[in-house]
Amino acid sequence: MSATTKPRLSVMMFLQYGVWGVWLPVLARYLQASVAEGGLGFTPGQVGWILGLAGSIGAVTAPFVAGQFADRYFSTERFLAVLLVAGGIIKIITAFQTTFVAWLWLSVAYSVLYTPTLALTNSLTFAHLRDPDSEFPSIRVWGTVGWIAASWLFPLFWLLSDVSLQWLPPFYTGTEVADVTSRLADALVVSGIVAIAYAVYCLFLPHTPPKRGAVEKLAFAKAFGLFRRRSFTVLVAASLPIAVIHQIYFMQTAPFFADVLGLRDSQIGPAMTIGQFAEIAVMAGLVLLIRRFGTRWVIVIGAAAYFLRYAIFASIGLPVGVIVASQFLHGFCYACFFAVGYIYVDRLAEEDVRHSAQTVFGIIILGVGPVLAAPLLAYLSALFGTPDGGLDYSALWSTLSVIGLVTAVAFGAFFRDESQPEEGSLSN
Repeated sequence: MSATTKPRLSVMMFLQYGVWGVWLPVLARYLQASVAEGGLGFTPGQVGWILGLAGSIGAVTAPFVAGQFADRYFSTERFLAVLLVAGGIIKIITAFQTTFVAWLWLSVAYSVLYTPTLALTNSLTFAHLRDPDSEFPSIRVWGTVGWIAASWLFPLFWLLSDVSLQWLPPFYTGTEVADVTSRLADALVVSGIVAIAYAVYCLFLPHTPPKRGAVEKLAFAKAFGLFRRRSFTVLVAASLPIAVIHQIYFMQTAPFFADVLGLRDSQIGPAMTIGQFAEIAVMAGLVLLIRRFGTRWVIVIGAAAYFLRYAIFASIGLPVGVIVASQFLHGFCYACFFAVGYIYVDRLAEEDVRHSAQTVFGIIILGVGPVLAAPLLAYLSALFGTPDGGLDYSALWSTLSVIGLVTAVAFGAFFRDESQPEEGSLSN
């Protein structure tokens, strides 16, 4: 490993998640805002399908594209570049569409191309590290930094004028441009351009040749045998409702911040990055949490964090600053539930099927979860619709908080650690 390997991999992670973070936080606001405001006037249910179906299909197809196809026939860095160029072009085209059907299918196509790049960047990184367990986190954290930077820089340079510095995050303020809501679509154009530039950068990453025959044909089927273990079945059963309410967060938080809390469009992206800052902090102390409380109770903390965050969102009478700051709980939501879930699956599975077991778990929570979130959001938006065509967000968030609470209680009651941890490792 050369002296430049880690810096190059860190820049790769920065760009990988910057491409994503520039558009995802603000997309729902643009899609759901009225045409008079400069948006497309889609319903919450349509927004749910655009984000949910796309994410689901991308998650299901990613293992085939990244594992069964890319790993066997192409060097990782070059195949990554091809996916990024194709995805970037589709993202730019999508920015100029105005119909639901066009947005839906272009979003699906983009997800099929982009989602595999998440796994490819991870596998490329692992292939060039001497001690992945200790070295990977310091590289992966630059992905979160990239997400934050993209969410801050896009509004700074494109949505504001007369910018001045301030003491509070994101440390700048200014006057929003007249067509600010319609300009949110330009986040997709920026993402596409950055993706194409990132693809060029990929050609200078460490060469990672294909590994023909490295994939065990029976491993994937064997991984499904984990469902014979009660703890795995309970974890999956709990992960599905949590994955659903996790997806709805990205589908409706931006419209909620704008329409109910009154945040300006230029503030939505930076405000939502509070969750990413928290994620960095919680991930840093995750091992200590697990050692102190055990796997079961840390996952319960994660599910309970969803309950608490949505309960605060539902309390619309609270000060706006309190509701926005409650996104700090996102760090506990993601790290304590999903990250620990992946850790447990890795411990539970036999060594020869660990990768396939992670794939099975990922398909369930990233593939099934989002596609269930879409019809649930459509149903709840119809159930809690207001006479003026709006949405009773207090009722929506209250419902999601109850789902989080029930899941936390049920998981705590039924889950028992069936893994065999080594001395000094994670415990029940």
